[in-house]
Amino acid sequence: MTDPKPPKRIFPTSKVDAAAAKHVPTSPQTESAAYKLAFQDTDFLLREDLRPVRFQLELLKPELLMNEANIASTFVFYGSARVPEPSKAEALLGHARSDWDKKVAERLVAKSHYYDVARELARTASRFPVDEDGKRHFVVCSGGGPSFMEAANRGAQDEGMDTIGLNIVLPHEQLPNTYVTPDLSFQFHYFALRKMHFLLRARAVAVFPGGFGTFDEMFELLTLIQTGKVRPLPILLFGKEFWNRVVDFEGLAEEGVISPGDLDLITWCETADEAWATVCDYYDNPQR
Repeated sequence: MTDPKPPKRIFPTSKVDAAAAKHVPTSPQTESAAYKLAFQDTDFLLREDLRPVRFQLELLKPELLMNEANIASTFVFYGSARVPEPSKAEALLGHARSDWDKKVAERLVAKSHYYDVARELARTASRFPVDEDGKRHFVVCSGGGPSFMEAANRGAQDEGMDTIGLNIVLPHEQLPNTYVTPDLSFQFHYFALRKMHFLLRARAVAVFPGGFGTFDEMFELLTLIQTGKVRPLPILLFGKEFWNRVVDFEGLAEEGVISPGDLDLITWCETADEAWATVCDYYDNPQR
């Protein structure tokens, strides 16, 4: 006689009850919103006082799916959504008419080569081997949009590897670029939760020239490390000429509002090889 095997559960799953709820008889009671299962009631979930629940959902959904995909660490790419790849940047310059447009187009052309740098760095990071537990490391992660974000996801796809896109709902719709792995393409309502997911698995961060969004992401990371809320990790800043033109980092130290040692949180890079060597040195990686 074999030992009895008790069932794993005695209650029906939420999927079973959700399916059953679709087939109830119609009546004034069952037609009321109050009768809907709470987790199927979109209007209920969107109530103002359900914000804490929505926070939990935006934290949990990407976390669970990335766990299921065996993603242990990421290589995060920040940067502008407005700098086109070199050929398209040259086309913008060719169509510029006013002096201002020509000046802006020339600046975009000067930065556009970093598209190729981001793509190459993403290719290199994507070659990192799976560990003995089947966990994947330095999985390329971007904001999922165009420009340098596209370049990063594109580089990972060049190697046939999965790549993450963390998109955000904006008034002007920004669709995921076509290089993001569909099952790792996430959309967020809350900027705070999106930024948390950028850093939860990050083990290296590449920052390319960018605007307000890039500033926000980079300076938040620098602040978290400066204040000891996050362990130090390689922060690779590309485009020293650009950054020193728009931010006086040394001036901040001279003014006494940051410590001179805080400048060491940044590593200046110009090439993908230089950046990857920095990451390997930082972690003393035998794969170098």
